[in-house]
Amino acid sequence: MVNKIFKIPKDEIKELIQPIGGCFATDSITIEGNKILVMIKEEPSFENDSGWFFMSGLETQEYIDDPKNIMIFEVNTIANYDQSIIPFLNLPVGSRLERSSEADEFKLIED
Repeated sequence: MVNKIFKIPKDEIKELIQPIGGCFATDSITIEGNKILVMIKEEPSFENDSGWFFMSGLETQEYIDDPKNIMIFEVNTIANYDQSIIPFLNLPVGSRLERSSEADEFKLIED
């Protein structure tokens, strides 16, 4: 297994929210330091899964399909990377939010 060097070291993670479970986040965010531009809440797939999946929006489908590029984190950890996700964390399953690289606010995307 490759050792990953995270943009925010574990000892610098602050408690910003109460524990709500795990989430998926791409290395594009946690390793490369790209901004979160996409957040999707899906049906939970494991015990204590919040259902959230966070992406930078720069990932290709090939990148997403490679499990080496995605890890499970406590949602609080990802909130440390981008606190602007916090107001949306209680949205229901099926929610998809995006923001453009120029905008600094998420918008709910309707299918």
